[in-house]
Amino acid sequence: MTLHLHDSAAGAVREFAPLVPGQVGIYVCGATPQGSPHLGHVRAQVVFDVLRRWLVRSGYEVTLVRNVTDIDDKILAKAAEAGTEWWAHAYRFEREFSAAYAALGVLPPTVEPRATGHVPEMVELIQRLVERGHAYAAADGSGDVYFDVRSWPAYGELTHQRLDDMEPAADADPRGKRDPRDFALWKGAKPGEPATASWATPWGRGRPGWHLECSAMAGRYLGPRFDVHGGGLDLRFPHHENEQAQSRAAGDGFANFWMHNHFVTMSGEKMSKSLGNVLGVPHLLETHRAVVLRYYLVSGHYRTHLEHSENSLVEAEAAYSRLEGLLRRAAERVGGLAAGEVPAAFAAAMDDDLATPAALAVLHETARAGNSALAAGDEAALRTAAGQLRAGLDVLGLDPFAEPWASQTTGSDAARTALDVLVRARLEDRATARATKDFATADAVRDSLKSAGIVIEDTPTGARWALEGEQ
Repeated sequence: MTLHLHDSAAGAVREFAPLVPGQVGIYVCGATPQGSPHLGHVRAQVVFDVLRRWLVRSGYEVTLVRNVTDIDDKILAKAAEAGTEWWAHAYRFEREFSAAYAALGVLPPTVEPRATGHVPEMVELIQRLVERGHAYAAADGSGDVYFDVRSWPAYGELTHQRLDDMEPAADADPRGKRDPRDFALWKGAKPGEPATASWATPWGRGRPGWHLECSAMAGRYLGPRFDVHGGGLDLRFPHHENEQAQSRAAGDGFANFWMHNHFVTMSGEKMSKSLGNVLGVPHLLETHRAVVLRYYLVSGHYRTHLEHSENSLVEAEAAYSRLEGLLRRAAERVGGLAAGEVPAAFAAAMDDDLATPAALAVLHETARAGNSALAAGDEAALRTAAGQLRAGLDVLGLDPFAEPWASQTTGSDAARTALDVLVRARLEDRATARATKDFATADAVRDSLKSAGIVIEDTPTGARWALEGEQ
């Protein structure tokens, strides 16, 4: 099969071919750590983690760069409100983002550069733009440097907009701009700002503009042209539009594919801090297994919005438990389970623009085949189904026998262990009653467990139990 991905710039799905055979370079916009992460933040990282896993499974060597925007107007403002140093504020929440990514099984990036560590590359990029006539220092002595959007006729090509239809760029005082849509490459230091939040440049002390940061870091680690640039849909404009314009105006080819994931919404509105409907990842992990949160995030196609509700996580728990339950029962029956090849229909779904809903449907069908093999005592068929299921779940980062899930003990896991102890005690009572031919008591035990949603299966090696819907 050939991988096809939706290219936001083209507005269509097209065949993916890496610029260098066998190697793929991916740049994903990471955190601006002004506050705690929510599901909307983490969705992007899960989406591109799945892409990376599928590319590796397909035989590619992947370099994934995920940046941290650790200097930003919002960080300075939030730090000032909190009465702390901006760099301490940023690093505190950077750690929260890293913990949230790790908790949901997102693989570490190949490199995770911070903006503050790449100011020399940013200054060099600005100088190239100035020399080519695409950037200018503000005439008001502010120390600001702007990208001249009218100097680049292709400006707006990523989001298919006409320049005259765009809103002014609200990232700096417009008095120093030639055109209100010109955006800041460099922001001159202002009175009252921390001295530590500025760097010396040919245009005076200041700090980088947000868009400039990503272009410089992408070029540093992936070169002037690379395969995929990804991020949330809200970054298409102005962030990614401006990244592409400044990089290409400087002479770099920049991203060959642009991929954007849709939002997580609540009551139809994008999850965001400003709307006050944030569901923080640390809070959710107090009541839900991390693997279930990940299952929920991959259960929808990355280009469609996910409408969040408490019921959606309950449904995700039930669905994932069916897959997990089959693998655990299979392991009990046949011993060690090696991951096999993914089902052909699963591969076809993943090659079709990462169609994870269809891929999960294939895995649920595979689990049903495994359950049938288990009931029939067909160990060969059970091994095949379980191996295919493990392989597919591994691509999605959901294999319960792989890290980080294999060694985790969450609140839900502890509850399952406690339930197992209680149920096994009742099964021993039932076995004793059957041994003494007290079938009325044995049936009463079975019926009481059934009324609690616990299904009993008698096997040659003894009784087994599962929650209703898992079997």
